[in-house]
Amino acid sequence: MAFAELLDRAGGVGLFQALQVFTLFLPSVLVPSHMLIENFSAAVPSHRCWVPLLDNSTAQAGVPGALGPKDFLTVSIPPGPNNEPHRCRRFRQPQWQLLDPNGTATNWSEAATEPCVDGWVYDRSTFTSTFVSEWDLVCDHKGLKPIGQSLYMTGLLIGSFSWGLLSNRFGRKWILNLCCLQVALANIGMIFVSHFFIYCGLRVLSAFAISGIIMTSGMLLVEWTTTRRRAVTMTILGCFYGLGQMALGALAFTLRDWRTLQVAVSTPFFAIFLICWWLPESARWLIITGKPEQGLQELHKVAKINGHKEATKSLTIEVLMSSMEEEMTSAKGRRSVLELFLVPTLRWRTCIMSLVWFSLEPWTYWPGPSPPSCSVSWAAAQPWPASRLWLASPYWPTNWSHKIGRPCARSLLCWERDVLASSFPVSPSTSLNSTRLHCEPSVRVKSYKNPQRDQELP
Repeated sequence: MAFAELLDRAGGVGLFQALQVFTLFLPSVLVPSHMLIENFSAAVPSHRCWVPLLDNSTAQAGVPGALGPKDFLTVSIPPGPNNEPHRCRRFRQPQWQLLDPNGTATNWSEAATEPCVDGWVYDRSTFTSTFVSEWDLVCDHKGLKPIGQSLYMTGLLIGSFSWGLLSNRFGRKWILNLCCLQVALANIGMIFVSHFFIYCGLRVLSAFAISGIIMTSGMLLVEWTTTRRRAVTMTILGCFYGLGQMALGALAFTLRDWRTLQVAVSTPFFAIFLICWWLPESARWLIITGKPEQGLQELHKVAKINGHKEATKSLTIEVLMSSMEEEMTSAKGRRSVLELFLVPTLRWRTCIMSLVWFSLEPWTYWPGPSPPSCSVSWAAAQPWPASRLWLASPYWPTNWSHKIGRPCARSLLCWERDVLASSFPVSPSTSLNSTRLHCEPSVRVKSYKNPQRDQELP
């Protein structure tokens, strides 16, 4: 008789397992929000250079004649790709000859243009604020955005490798609570930072803890669920992740400011940190690590919640030690993650799972060149292929990982996943073209570097 039979004596699958799944519902729903939030908070809005004729009413008043915003745009901003206003350059001086109906659009030279030395004007119709528009991560600085996303994936990679080992040493419950608190503090701290690289540092800390939440919540569910019900339990957990991805799209549609959105998906982790304290530690981990008395107490607690009070008498320390003797002996042996590749069956399954994750990651973290307004629809549609994976994956044999330990096996697979994902950083998304941004002078203006030019005519 192994630990699964001890669970059957404690009630098998009952009220406790239902409460455990319900408790882990909140972190499982919110974790995808943090992994995918930059599809909204880092959206690249349409933008152009700040120019006096379009964005300084004093300069406009000094121009004779009845000229409209389109005329000012024509003489101030050179055409870019697809004959749209250029996003990164402006004319040094207004090119009035371009308004001549007999002239041509080529009556100017590249030497007559300059970069956006006074900042940019951003379209606020889709998102009122993103950190791209706040820190001007456009034009010459657009490469900083994928660097930040790669750093986030690096945090996931380090966390995937570390938390499995730490949870095997200090327990699943403590690591889960610590990670929830770290996610809450790191993400709330992001709304107060004023520098992009400080933001990136906090994102790395958040990603590091997100890996711990994913791993420890899954391990607690598996180790407190009987073998027959594990597939169903893990499928439910996967559906929670899909639900969280859809909820993020709806939330981002409502909250268009990136700081507000960040607060909305971060503050619940303070409550989760407090709620998760009632969860019992994994009895299997306690027994294997030489704490059978504490493991027996947790089994008695679960038996009472499941309504099997008689199990507190039949489950004794002698029964527990005799039942777990084989697993305890196996746990004392030296195991290595290399067994994932040395054992033929494990090697085959490891390669398949790595290939599946490699195929899934780009689709998950890179929606492709679509406008920000499409991100809501993408976030809602994204979970369906993932849900098919989750529905199939639990039916793969789950007992093989006891040979090297579930934390080590899961750590290695997550580590392989994040190595591949961090090798292909997310490229900046193509943003929405906005006629209103190009033409209307009433668009909200990004702060610029030389306010004295407000009063100067071009």
